[in-house]
Amino acid sequence: MSDVTVTPVVPAAARPQVRPEVEGAQPIVASDGRPLLQFKSPRVSQPPVHLADLTLAERQERLKELGHPGFRAKQLSTHYFSHHTTDPELMSDLPKAGREDLVRAMFPPLLTEVKRLTTDNGDTVKFLWRLFDGALVESVLMRYPGRVTLCVSSQAGCGMNCPFCATGQAGLTRNMSSAEIVDQVVAANRALAENALGGLRTDGGHDAPRVTNIVFMGMGEPLANYRRVMGALHRFVDESPAGLGMSARNITVSTVGLVPAIDKLAAESLPVTFALSLHAPDDELRNELIPVNTRWKVDEALDAAYGYYRTTGRRVSIEYALIKDMNDHAWRADLLAKKLNQRGRGWVHVNPIPLNPTPGSIWTASEPSVSAEFIDRLRAAGIPTTLRDTRGKEIDGACGQLAAEE
Repeated sequence: MSDVTVTPVVPAAARPQVRPEVEGAQPIVASDGRPLLQFKSPRVSQPPVHLADLTLAERQERLKELGHPGFRAKQLSTHYFSHHTTDPELMSDLPKAGREDLVRAMFPPLLTEVKRLTTDNGDTVKFLWRLFDGALVESVLMRYPGRVTLCVSSQAGCGMNCPFCATGQAGLTRNMSSAEIVDQVVAANRALAENALGGLRTDGGHDAPRVTNIVFMGMGEPLANYRRVMGALHRFVDESPAGLGMSARNITVSTVGLVPAIDKLAAESLPVTFALSLHAPDDELRNELIPVNTRWKVDEALDAAYGYYRTTGRRVSIEYALIKDMNDHAWRADLLAKKLNQRGRGWVHVNPIPLNPTPGSIWTASEPSVSAEFIDRLRAAGIPTTLRDTRGKEIDGACGQLAAEE
């Protein structure tokens, strides 16, 4: 036997484990005290049917019902999707007689701008919109070198009841219509044309005059409003004049983990980027951070995400908000890497997100050194990882914050 003495390694003092709790609001709970999950929209009125709710063929039929020739559908669609206008005065290719009535019938007002906030450097604009029934939703427009991204809302409120989300604490008011979702992008394109982000670059670098990327990371759980979100997705990718003609690969649909809907999305043959908002690799913590985890566990959500990759060939994103002393422990990075690697290599990319810091709150960003270790551990395990660039802190960039103030 060797007489060499092995000195055990004593781990550094463990950082505290902060438990999730709602601050400044009372969570919506069921009769058993558990967070109330709302998967179905309340039975409330939807807005009038809008051109963007319909396929091109349906628009043609609608126009015939209104006593107009079907070919007007292409003219109206071009004005809306290509010129971003619903102003009858700008539609000189339509007969003047009856033009206003026609436009009113096909373009009922959907979004009324309540407030617009712009960051000091002008690269991010946040819009607060009032819908036809008074509900408030938000979208955020962000310019990056070579692209313009719009973060859109898919529901007024949200029924997922996540304690760190301002929208979740308000509960679900209703699903948004396909056209209400699409109209956020058309309105953003109109704002860009009016130099909302300061116009195009003048230094010779590449820039984008219109929205090039869409992320469903605004208010609401997109997959809980599945049918209408799918309608909006088709308007985004359909070629002009049927839609905006965008690339499906530049559209990201995010979910907290509605497993049956993830499987359904994978079968749609629409190669959007899929993102799973995970935020914890262990069921014990995720049950509290993401209440839907009590229905579909971490491994079930990851299996569905992997299934999306297997079906579509599209690499999946894992969103992970780093929250100080709550979910940013090194062992959780190791556990996350283990679970991802168990399902294969090359199928996933992790986006750690620094939480907007709130002084004195438990919901605050991880220390930079802690974030760096978390990312280093994932990368050391072979997981592609990129710290997400956050925008709009000085304008309450996290969706739900602005609406809550009104």
